[in-house]
Amino acid sequence: MNTVIQKRLALLREEMKRAGVDYYMIPTADYHNSEYVDEYFKTREYFSGFTGSNGTLVVGQDMAGLWTDGRYFIQAERELEGTGIELFRMQEEGVPEIPDFLYEKMEEGQALGFDGRTVSCKEGRRLEKKLAEKKIGIAYGQDLAAGVWTERPKKPCRDITVLPDEINGKSTAEKLEEVRKKLKEAGAGYLLLSKLDDLMWLLNIRGNDVECNPVALSYGFLTQEEIYFFAQKPAVTEAFEKYAKENRIICRDYDEIADFLEKYDYKGKVFLDERNSNYALFKIVSSRTGHVAGDNPTEGMKAVKNETELSEMEEVYRKDSAAVIKFIYWLKKNIGKIEITELSAARYLDDLRRNTEGFLDLSFPTISAYKDSAAMMHYEATEESHKTLAPEGMLLVDSGGQYMGGTTDVTRTIALGKIEDEVKKHFTLVTIGMLQLTEARFLYGCTGRNLDILARQPLWNEGIDYKCGTGHGIGYMLNVHEGPQNIRWRFTDGMKEAVIEPGMIVSNEPGVYVENSHGIRTENILVVKKDRKNDDGQFLRFDTLTFVPIDKEAVDTAYMQPVDVERLNRYHAQVYEKTQEYLTEEEREWLAEATAPIEK
Repeated sequence: MNTVIQKRLALLREEMKRAGVDYYMIPTADYHNSEYVDEYFKTREYFSGFTGSNGTLVVGQDMAGLWTDGRYFIQAERELEGTGIELFRMQEEGVPEIPDFLYEKMEEGQALGFDGRTVSCKEGRRLEKKLAEKKIGIAYGQDLAAGVWTERPKKPCRDITVLPDEINGKSTAEKLEEVRKKLKEAGAGYLLLSKLDDLMWLLNIRGNDVECNPVALSYGFLTQEEIYFFAQKPAVTEAFEKYAKENRIICRDYDEIADFLEKYDYKGKVFLDERNSNYALFKIVSSRTGHVAGDNPTEGMKAVKNETELSEMEEVYRKDSAAVIKFIYWLKKNIGKIEITELSAARYLDDLRRNTEGFLDLSFPTISAYKDSAAMMHYEATEESHKTLAPEGMLLVDSGGQYMGGTTDVTRTIALGKIEDEVKKHFTLVTIGMLQLTEARFLYGCTGRNLDILARQPLWNEGIDYKCGTGHGIGYMLNVHEGPQNIRWRFTDGMKEAVIEPGMIVSNEPGVYVENSHGIRTENILVVKKDRKNDDGQFLRFDTLTFVPIDKEAVDTAYMQPVDVERLNRYHAQVYEKTQEYLTEEEREWLAEATAPIEK
């Protein structure tokens, strides 16, 4: 029994009674609907014990439930044990969505509470519309956690930095001009920008207020003449103040945003992205003036990397790939000879990255998962709970770095010794699917829905699936997960389905996850390029950015066709060519063997 979580929930229920709230909802997000958040905003984790990056907790007086996606089913089941919290597996048959659940459970005249700063406008409006049918009230000014979480960490506040002009490819003035044109086309006079990575990209700045994500807690309000930038005062450096004056950026305090929107003299409608603006600010805007709903114009602009950004990223990925190769070489050489744990392996790789030119930070905490731990897609080894590696089974390592010039993400599953035939089969099918998607040629206009089957088909042919998408966008010295592009076969309500554009970056990461047995994932990062153009239209292709060998010891050619073997050999030839200059002589000799051609 988890008495700590049960006690916290009991105290929360007391706060709910005092506030006149019958059900209380706690999402994962901060005030900007960020995927990853600082410790200050981990309210859902505090009240549930669930540490995954996606989940929503709903608490009533006689129940508590947590909704999360397929990446976290195994992890959530383990972490919720003994808490009294029921797990709701999103998108599974018979599992209701939160609005439907609340509509069914709540009685007419009751009240749902949440902190409107942490709920997106889209989700808040959806709840509002659904629950209005039963005259259920929405109390969105309720941060009830404050009355229970008395030892809450301080809100993060770190210096804002200005990026060097030579690595941006486009000035802030140029970006602002493009956004203003899009606002006019949309019939809006203003843009309320809450999404942190979009705002960092627009102003060519970075922060450090979210672990591994170089963003600063801030808001932007763009007019046709200037942009108001709301940030915490201690984060505003002299260098940024000077830069702000040069670019007509008017600085305001972070906590003034609500009062500013209340009092501003509007002369037109406000454009806001309902997915990425919070419900509390939306309610202010909608009470003062009209709004235009749509995707942030910055999102699509940011996703299509310019030539400078692509050039910088190509160089960064070669160096980062070399760091991962050095890690695999070290691991293969030392397994069974010295003690290596999931934690020490991750630290060794992290140190290799830190010693790489241009390194700034990790792009997310390194996932190092041995044997059955890898069945949890986002497993986290801790000092209290981790495995010691042995010369058998497989180690899955998902890792990445933030560099001056790019953000990286790569996964390899590494054979440490003998592995079972079924594991080899699964590894080979994943390899086939990953390479099949890599070499795709497709017409402009396709979305990730059209492409997903190429990675998933070898697994589906065997009745196997992975409960997540195949790919996501990657930021440029920004968030490791970026939209609007993605690769997945299923899109749920409100999920963005974007056309794949030249210059976009996407991950390619099929996998197999078998509970209590093993997990396999192979991830490369791809950039979309123009291919041939003819009477049938503009064709596109992928170029690879990641150059790390795929473990041939885990490949069973019995499951491969000649074309699959050719693809693996072509890729491995590129791996050696692109990375050998960064390696020692011993490492190059090992890599030559690791990338030598195989035969059917």
